[in-house]
Amino acid sequence: MDGGKVSEKTANHKTVNRDNGGHNSQTPHSAGVSRRKLVKSALTLGISGAAGLTGLKAAAQPDRQPDPLITDIQDWNRYLGDGVDARPYGHPSPFEKNIVRRDVAWLTADSKSSVNFTPLHALDGIITPNGLCFERHHGGIAEIDPASHRLMINGLVDTPLVFTMEDILRFPRENRMYFLECAANTGMEWRGAQLNGCQYTHGMIHNVMYTGVPLKYLLAEAGVKTSGKWLLPEGADPSHMTRSIPLEKGLEDCLVAFKMNGEALRPEQGYPMRLVVPGWEGTMWVKWLRRIEVGDKPWHQREETSKYTDLLEDGTARRFTWEMDVKSVITNPSPQAPITHGRGQMVATGLAWSGHGKIKRVDVSVDGGRNWQHARLDGPSYSKSVHRFYYDFAWDGHPMMLQSRAIDEFGRVQPTKDQLRAARGVNSIYHNNSIQTWLVGKDGSIENVEVS
Repeated sequence: MDGGKVSEKTANHKTVNRDNGGHNSQTPHSAGVSRRKLVKSALTLGISGAAGLTGLKAAAQPDRQPDPLITDIQDWNRYLGDGVDARPYGHPSPFEKNIVRRDVAWLTADSKSSVNFTPLHALDGIITPNGLCFERHHGGIAEIDPASHRLMINGLVDTPLVFTMEDILRFPRENRMYFLECAANTGMEWRGAQLNGCQYTHGMIHNVMYTGVPLKYLLAEAGVKTSGKWLLPEGADPSHMTRSIPLEKGLEDCLVAFKMNGEALRPEQGYPMRLVVPGWEGTMWVKWLRRIEVGDKPWHQREETSKYTDLLEDGTARRFTWEMDVKSVITNPSPQAPITHGRGQMVATGLAWSGHGKIKRVDVSVDGGRNWQHARLDGPSYSKSVHRFYYDFAWDGHPMMLQSRAIDEFGRVQPTKDQLRAARGVNSIYHNNSIQTWLVGKDGSIENVEVS
């Protein structure tokens, strides 16, 4: 992922042109990937908005014999199940065993510097379960005894300090809901449709409730000198992950977090403590936090010079592009969650988020962006947190090109791929917040495509 190169043998580059009746304009790089030509009828959609569930009720009560799965006693009705001691921590039903984080073999060759992806297509609501939050490591998972862990604050401070975990737990704490998104999320899609599944295209994101101490309290304890303008957090893992962060951001809303969704951080998420930098790219959320240095200028470390900069078409690079822009994706239906119930009433759902604040509105299109309808936002709405949206409609079985478009509270609108590329070219692998298109076939199968 760091190199930004895509294997020619595994890429799946698909483009659909809206102006030629929806026919594919490019050939996929990989053999064995089925291609579907779209005819003009793909955009002649007989799709109506939600107007009651009459069709759904009729489909649920066909003229047939009684279903033995409801009339007969099943094994789970007949035999006693496990007691409370059988599963001391708890785990999902065995029927949900395929809902797991997954990686892409060709994307990261070294498992010690690797990434896996949240199964967005199988989740609902806005909370990501702890065991399904994506992972990104630069030197593998550090297994740290909290009794031996320390956090040092040094540099341009009045009193350099070293905190134990017990010290941290004595400070006032807060609970905050935030999304964490890797800057490379959707990065493989810059040059064209590549990965066939929203788990892989958009799965480098999770959204949890963090419990932690506002960083400003710890900085106040050490006393930041007037010359202090920047912070350099450092991780305790073998990569010694470091990023320069403006002091203003640290004082505004950063947390030193030790819990997520009520329980201790998982080791892969930075146990026993990590930095939370709301709305900003995930590489700045330093895990296994061990040190914060205060300085008067940025350090220009490896991860903010050779990496995590945005290469433009003219060869120059944008740097310090911290904030994650407004973005959304339809998570279901999607390539890993095809339509299996046939035509009729259905629900499309997805996630929207903005590193600048709250989501104000999400629009959904079923014809590749020609027409848009308002989606229904549901659940709690927090700043710099994901928002769940739903679009209820009746599908008549014609092909669709599903898209979502998010707008945040400050009026920022999620761009199309053409708009984003016009501004920044195709060389970057970071900060791709463009509109995603899913092509739905008559049989309910779904592919990752582009429209132009």
